[in-house]
Amino acid sequence: MAGDLTDLLHRARDGDAVAADAVFAESYPMLQRMARARLRAHVRTPTLDTGSLVHEAYLRFVASGRLRVEDRLHFQRWAARAMRSVIVDVARRRLAERRGGDDVRVVFTADLPVAADPDAEDLVMRVHEALERFPARDARAAQVVELRFFAGMTEPEVAEALGVTDRTVRRDWEKARLLLAGMLA
Repeated sequence: MAGDLTDLLHRARDGDAVAADAVFAESYPMLQRMARARLRAHVRTPTLDTGSLVHEAYLRFVASGRLRVEDRLHFQRWAARAMRSVIVDVARRRLAERRGGDDVRVVFTADLPVAADPDAEDLVMRVHEALERFPARDARAAQVVELRFFAGMTEPEVAEALGVTDRTVRRDWEKARLLLAGMLA
């Protein structure tokens, strides 16, 4: 399958429309596994389930035009990033709706402290914002977080996708968790 998908990606990159359509059929099970792993830990909403996440990520692939994806692993890393983008966009929309969306805002001043109640969307947004700053500190660790947290990949899958050992992924994951904890505190 890996060779077939890589061949299809190369043909699609060169403008073959039939190959571009075949990429979706060939990669669908992989994309579905990634989406299912990512959404497993979170409550599914009517607006985002496994199928929606896969289809939205693929629509972004198609809309990107001549994306330079070299092989299956490169496509898998790109899919993880696209799924992250979809999840963040959904979280942004839900947070905006919860905060009134386009409604006129009226601010009441009261000196009462309000305890923050971080929920899933807030966490996704905070992790996304931290990851935006993260590559400056450690680019590979940022990729590990993206693939583990947003694509739901296992350590061996991340190791294969990044071309490193499982031990390196574990080390990067621990370092990233410590850095993220500091950035989110």
